[in-house]
Amino acid sequence: MIDNSKKNDSTHKEAKENFKDTSNESFKGELKEKTLEERLKDTEEKLLRSLAEIENQRRRFEKEIKDAFEFGSYNFAKESLAIVDNLGRAKLAIKNDDKLKINKDLNKFLENITIIEKDLISIFEKNKIKKIETKNKKFDPNFHQAMSEIEDDKIDSGTILQEIQAGYMFGERLLRPALVGVSKKNVQNNEKNKENSLVDEKKTPI
Repeated sequence: MIDNSKKNDSTHKEAKENFKDTSNESFKGELKEKTLEERLKDTEEKLLRSLAEIENQRRRFEKEIKDAFEFGSYNFAKESLAIVDNLGRAKLAIKNDDKLKINKDLNKFLENITIIEKDLISIFEKNKIKKIETKNKKFDPNFHQAMSEIEDDKIDSGTILQEIQAGYMFGERLLRPALVGVSKKNVQNNEKNKENSLVDEKKTPI
């Protein structure tokens, strides 16, 4: 005689296992599909990050090349100023040489040096090297270096009266400051002027 209770238990257990397997397969399928979407999303994010990093590296590389080029050009420009300085010194030395003064060809020789000097300055300007203006300019510590003070009561203090050595800019960078002589008021004269003005005020009737 067959035990129906055992048969029912076996059938119930089998059905439960089948349902469990079916549920697991369905859950695994959903999990697998979700993981695939996440993987695609992760891959997309990684790709975007990689592209951004490549772009940043490209910009850094371009900046490094630009900086290296400008640094090399800056040093070359700074060293090239010695050529202009030497030409100026040569002209001054020739003019002050007593033996050369009597030479008939002296002026032609000086003219040739001046032409070379102008050509060199023209080349400088084409390559962003420009002379700092000093004539009748106010002293600016960003561009000028005061080497002497010249008393002059007729001119405002701090006005450049003398250029000792030319200064140059490389683009917006300072190659070297201009060495200059700057005006200043005579202190004694100022005190006398103040005393005279006080005397005049006292003499003026109320």
